[in-house]
Amino acid sequence: MDTVFNETFWAFIALVLFLGLLVYLKVPAWIGRNLDGRAQRIQDELEEARRLREEAQQLLAEYQRKRELAEKEAEEIILAAKREAELFARDARKKIEDFVARRNKMAEQKIASAEAEAVSTVRNTAVDLAVAAAGQVIGDKLDKKGADKLFDASIKAIKTGLN
Repeated sequence: MDTVFNETFWAFIALVLFLGLLVYLKVPAWIGRNLDGRAQRIQDELEEARRLREEAQQLLAEYQRKRELAEKEAEEIILAAKREAELFARDARKKIEDFVARRNKMAEQKIASAEAEAVSTVRNTAVDLAVAAAGQVIGDKLDKKGADKLFDASIKAIKTGLN
C-alpha cells in the first residue's frame, strides 16, 4: 500500500503543481480573453450578417419597386403603341377611302366627258350628214332662180331674227 500511496500522492502533487503553474502563467485569463475575443468576433460577424441581410432586403425591395415601375412603364408604352397603331390604321383607311373616292369621281368624270364627246361627235356627224343631204336634195330640186329666192328669204329671216 505504501507504493500505491506514493504514486497517487506524487500524481496529486504533480497535478497541483501543474495547476499552480497554469494559474501563475495566467493561462486561465489568457484562455478567457481568447474566448471573449472569439465571442466578440462571432458577435461582430453576426451583427455584420444582420446588417448585410437588412441591406439585401432593402436592395431586393428597391429592385422589386423598380421592376414594378418598369413593368408599368412597359405596359404604358405598349398601350400607347397600340393606340398609335390604331390611329395610324384609321388614318390610313380614311386616306385609302378618300383616294378611292377621288379615283371613282375622276373615272366618272372621264366617262361623262367621253360620253358627252361621243354624243357631240354623233350630233355633229348627224348635222353634217343632214346638211349634206339637204344640200344635195335642194341642189337637185332647185334651179338658179329658186336658189336666189331661197337665199333672199334666208337673209330676211336672219335680219328679222337679229332685230
